[in-house]
Amino acid sequence: MTFNLSASSVQGILLDIEGTTSPMDFVYQVLFPFVRVHLTDYLRHNAGSEELQRDLSMLREEHLKDLEHALAPPEWADAHLDAQIESVAHYVFWLMDRDRKSTGLKSLQGKIWQQGYVTGELKSQVFQDIPAAFEYWKNKNLDVRIFSSGSVLAQRLLFANTEVGDLTCFLGGYFDTNIGPKTDHESYRHIANEFHLPAAKVLFISDMTAELDAAKRAGMQTLLCVRPGNLPQPEKHGHRVIRSFSEIVS
Repeated sequence: MTFNLSASSVQGILLDIEGTTSPMDFVYQVLFPFVRVHLTDYLRHNAGSEELQRDLSMLREEHLKDLEHALAPPEWADAHLDAQIESVAHYVFWLMDRDRKSTGLKSLQGKIWQQGYVTGELKSQVFQDIPAAFEYWKNKNLDVRIFSSGSVLAQRLLFANTEVGDLTCFLGGYFDTNIGPKTDHESYRHIANEFHLPAAKVLFISDMTAELDAAKRAGMQTLLCVRPGNLPQPEKHGHRVIRSFSEIVS
């Protein structure tokens, strides 16, 4: 099925990452395991940094909320450095096991991935149709931006360090959960304002119907992206479906 941008009056395109521009396997089998391997070293080597302390402060607040809601998170130790590092690592892994869309967690992950990209240990993956679609949209003067639960830093790094080169020149902006949850329609209203466009002129593409539902409630146009390895979605979702960005024409 094709989607015609011109006929739909689309001027801005908002993209999810996992399962939309990049394979789910890259996130869950490469990026997340990289954090598990390198977390404690990162915590130890950056113990005095203000950036890390901000992330830990956010995580500490989240931990307290988890305790208030009787979710039984791992104990948080504020004793000597080694005990604190161990307890933070246990809590971070606990959050990751639950795929928590936590701002503090995502910020910390982004900094660890940054080290991997800098050293060359990490190269990000995008689907084969992505580079051509990005170039096509740029030539059509469309404003293309990203909305992911991963931090803005992590998003920039992913598109700057792909196996096919730096794709950031095609992107006009990035949004993470600092603007709001991905399943809250208010997040998409704020994003439309950042585009300086009516929501109806923005097309949101994601692999998750709950996110598309929220964007639709905000007035955006939507497409469900079905890729190999994506999680199954409800059958009756009310969104048009694509399996490749090559199906989006103008």
